[in-house]
Amino acid sequence: YIDEIAQRVIEEAEADGIDILNMPRVDGGADKDGNPLGEGDSEQREEFRKRAVPMMFDEIQKSMKNFRVNFDVWFHENSLYSDGEVDKAIADLRERGDIYEKDGATWFESTKHGDDKDRVIIKSDGNYAYFAADIAYYRNKRHREANPADIAIYMLGADHHGYIGRMMAMCAAFGDKPGENMQILIGQLVNVMKDGKAVRMSKRAGNVVTIDDLTDAIGVDASRYSLARTDYNSPVDIDLNLLASHSNENPVYYVQYAHARSCNVDRNAAAAGITYEGADVSLLDTPADGEVLAALAQWPALLREAGDLRAPHRVAHYLEDLAATYHKWYNVERVVPMELTDSEARGAEAESVRIAKAPEPARAAARLKLNDAVQTVIAAGLDLLGVTAPDKM
Repeated sequence: YIDEIAQRVIEEAEADGIDILNMPRVDGGADKDGNPLGEGDSEQREEFRKRAVPMMFDEIQKSMKNFRVNFDVWFHENSLYSDGEVDKAIADLRERGDIYEKDGATWFESTKHGDDKDRVIIKSDGNYAYFAADIAYYRNKRHREANPADIAIYMLGADHHGYIGRMMAMCAAFGDKPGENMQILIGQLVNVMKDGKAVRMSKRAGNVVTIDDLTDAIGVDASRYSLARTDYNSPVDIDLNLLASHSNENPVYYVQYAHARSCNVDRNAAAAGITYEGADVSLLDTPADGEVLAALAQWPALLREAGDLRAPHRVAHYLEDLAATYHKWYNVERVVPMELTDSEARGAEAESVRIAKAPEPARAAARLKLNDAVQTVIAAGLDLLGVTAPDKM
């Protein structure tokens, strides 16, 4: 994809009358005042940069939109430098007594706040260390004029455990509470599997699997659900064969099918003239009814816990349990009454069969309410995970 972007840059520059390939390529030279030029400072590189960054940014935004991830704010890291945010953050920490100079470099005294060693933020050559932008970005999140954040939640990659100490020290240095105003989650790697083996899905991206590759293979719903249902602390194994199948073993299909079934019950009830009118919920007294009611009763506490623990996978697993309970209920109890055979009407279990298959109007109306309560919870849970709740499958 780097080659593709480069070719687009060349063509765009050519259309603007600029021969970008023949622009000056000074590398390690000096400007007109004799100041040394570092890597990336040549005219050609700058021309490539200013054209390529918007192109790549546009691709990222399109990928995120297609994946149903919509950010309120898109933040360019380089704006922290151009807007003076980095200098302001360093000045703020200096006023708090957490900045010192040593060996020609500027240091953040992070050991004062629990880190294992102090951190360079301006190197001896005058260039900023990467951590300088992190400091400025956190300060911006917490103290910007528009929509400052009470809590800054960071999702870092599996190899970033060593970053937690300096980040929390920086949080404390600004007078905030580590673990409260700043919360750091460490995500693990994602393995994409097919036929029991790890797969490479794109020649264009080498051995990298992109979000676009994944959604092309199994769709947005299955992609989002498969990522959301695994605890971020655990490696994610995505089985393409399973997630592309229309079977009960496919968790997203299983949950969506429960929602579609409940919608079909609504359609059949409407055709039979059954509404909520006259419903007597005290008649929801069978073991299957009780299991569904018990599952529904867990939803508010489960949802609160999932939010407090930053654990969306709990929502997914709850939905799977609720779907299993609903499918079981659906298979044994009717909302729309059916005619009983003579043997069913006269057998030893006649009353229990009548209750299950030919409910009186008050019981049928109550079951419709129960059906729709399941539908509401599944739809809400899937919506929280960014997954659709189809009414037909």
